[in-house]
Parts: sequence; structure tokens; C-alpha cells
Amino acid sequence: MAHVASVPKEPFRLSMLVYDTRYRSYTIQIVVLVLFLAFLAWLLNNTIVNLAAKDKDINFSFLFQRAGYDIDQQLIPYTNDSTHGRALFVGLLNTLLVAFIGCILATVIGVMAGVLRLSHNWVVSRLMTVYVETFRNIPLLLWIILAFVVFSETAPAPRDFRVTEEMAAAGEAPAASKILFDSVAFTNRGTSIPRPYLDHPLGSFSILDVPINLSVVAALALIALCVWINGRLIANAKSVQEATGERPVTWWKSLIILFAPIIALLYALGFHLEYPELKGFNFQGGINVAHSFTALLIAISLYTGAFIAEAVRAGILAISKGQSEAAYALGLRPGRTMRLVILPQALRVIVPPLISQYLNLTKNTTLGMAISYLDLKGTLGGITLNQTGRELECMLLMMLIYLVLSLIISSGMNVFNTAMKLKER
Repeated sequence: MAHVASVPKEPFRLSMLVYDTRYRSYTIQIVVLVLFLAFLAWLLNNTIVNLAAKDKDINFSFLFQRAGYDIDQQLIPYTNDSTHGRALFVGLLNTLLVAFIGCILATVIGVMAGVLRLSHNWVVSRLMTVYVETFRNIPLLLWIILAFVVFSETAPAPRDFRVTEEMAAAGEAPAASKILFDSVAFTNRGTSIPRPYLDHPLGSFSILDVPINLSVVAALALIALCVWINGRLIANAKSVQEATGERPVTWWKSLIILFAPIIALLYALGFHLEYPELKGFNFQGGINVAHSFTALLIAISLYTGAFIAEAVRAGILAISKGQSEAAYALGLRPGRTMRLVILPQALRVIVPPLISQYLNLTKNTTLGMAISYLDLKGTLGGITLNQTGRELECMLLMMLIYLVLSLIISSGMNVFNTAMKLKER
């Protein structure tokens, strides 16, 4: 039997770091890393030297100084005596509020517009085409300003809601009236909506001077539990269907599971609404929603929804027509075919561009500064920056916060995208 002698290993030489393909890739990576670190060191040193030449340094102590300015919309308690750090947090919450609601609204609008654009009804499909092309080809800033002007200039003044004694005696109605069962007042100063109140709240506590309402925590925990139980119910129904071919009726059980516990909790806590009332020169009570928030939310949702609509349309068109034909052959109607067959498969194509649109929407909230909506850009990158003169620190903090927000959004959506991938057996 013939034996093949092993080839002796060649001794290592420094020239192999350049000419040997086994080591050259590592050499290139190390060189690039060293050059990049050197560039960062030069940039940091250059920044420190130039700041020192202007008698400046990198200092974040301004975050603990008095802010001295008011913020109209605030989700946590804040006054002009609060610190710049508190103002930063209030602005961040305002950014998250617009981004969260905006992503939901934009998704609903985009899915509906994308599906309707493929409708066989000529009028419906052309209307959706006009919507998509109009919003995609006009800058978002113009839509935000237009929405704000419309709300501010066309809405009635609070005095138009007043009923004088002469008007009451003559049986005359005021020039304007509240809407939605006489509960919402839409004026040129904002929109006054009912405020929820609890007669028997569970109390609250503070973490880092941020109040935590135990009633809200209990309600959210109960909602999460109900959703989990309902998910288990649906999963069990699917398993029964796969085993027997018959799906149990679960809709009434889902309604009870999802709504009965939270209704019982709200009843036990004494839930009721405080309605806005006209007192003096403006409405008192309730919650006043600034037009800057409403205009920004509507404009950014419609604008992003137009891009999502195109992603949805592309995802639907990527599915073979044979899928629809097979569903029709089984007796499924077009609506159920779209919901149960086409859209679940199209999600694998829709989700990647959808991630980009969510990121764009979150970053586009900075345009709210044009209509005086004090979000993170308006507080930290606007008033705080101008008052303290700490341009570098404010810009670094904003960049870091937006980077973290973007990474969280993209990571969450990537997890969802992974779950939607086809599973090989």
C-alpha cells in the first residue's frame, strides 16, 4: 500500500503577511483598523485643541442647570424651573409619541392605499395613485406647514362657542359647537379632548424624578396578559383545526378575554372622563392637544404612508398569480384571499423597506421644529443649545439618542422579519 508523505509546513515569514492569501486579508483589516483609530484620535485631539483655543471644553454639566423655558406639550411634569436634562427627556418623550403613533397610522394608511391601488375599480385605483404620487413628490416640510396653517386659520375661535343670554333668549345657536357627542372642542388654539380620571387610583412613585402611575402599569400589565391568553386560545383553535378539520368558534371568547378584564378594572378604579368647558377666554379642563402636534402627526403619517403603499404594492405584485387562482378555486373570496393568502406571503417582501420607512419617520419628526413642536430637536437641539452655547455636546447627545432609537427600531423589525421568513423542513 502506497503512503502519501505529508507536505512539510513552510516556516512563517513576514513577507507572507503581504503575499500569502492566508494572511493578507488579516493584514489589510488590521491596517484599516489602525488608520481608522488614528483618524479618530486626530479628530478628537483637533477638536479639543480648537475648543481650548476658544476657552471651551467638553462639559455636560449644563444638563443640571435651570432650563428657564416652557414646553406646551409634556407627558411628564415640567416647569421652566426644571433642568435642561428634564427638558431633554420631555422632548424625547414628545418625539417618541409622534413616532409611535405615526408608525401605526402610516402603516394602516400605507397598507390600505397599497391594496386599493391594485383594485380593479378604476376610480379607486386612480385616486390612490394620485394620493401616492402627490405626497411622495412634495417635500414633507411643506405638508407640515400646510397642515398647521389649515388647522390654525380655519378653526373657530373659542369665543365662537359661547352662548350669550341674548342668543339663548332668541333661541340662536353659537357659531361653532363641540363635536363627537359634545365632547371635543376644535379651536384655533388647539383641540380640547376629554381627560380620563380615576376615583380610586392605585397611587404612584418616582424613579429618577419621573412619576410612574401604578394604575397605568396595572392596566398595561392586564392588557398584555389578556393578549397572551387570547393568543393561546387562537393557537389551541388552530391545533384543533389541524387535527379535526373543524375550527372552533372563538370570536366571542376573544371579545370576553380582551375587553371584560380591563372594563372590570376601570370600573373598580372609578374611571370617568372630564370634559372641556368654555370658561373665560378659552376652554378649561380636559386635555389640550396643540395644533403643532396634530399637524406634524397627520402630515408625517400621510407622507410616510405613501411610501409604505408602494412597498405594499410591490410585495403583493411579487406573489405569483397562481396563489390567488388557487385560493379562488377553493372558494375563498377576494377579501379573504388578500388577508389570508397574499398579504402573509407579501410581508417577506414588505418588511425590509418598511424598516427604512419607520426609521425615516422617526428622524423626520425633527421637522416639527418648523411649527414650534418641541421634540428632542426643539428642546436639546434648539432652545437648550442656544441658551447654553454647548453646540458640540448637544449635537453629540442628539446623534447618540437618534442612533440608539434607530438601532432599537431596526433590531425589533429585524426580529419580526426573521420570524416571517420561510421555514425549511
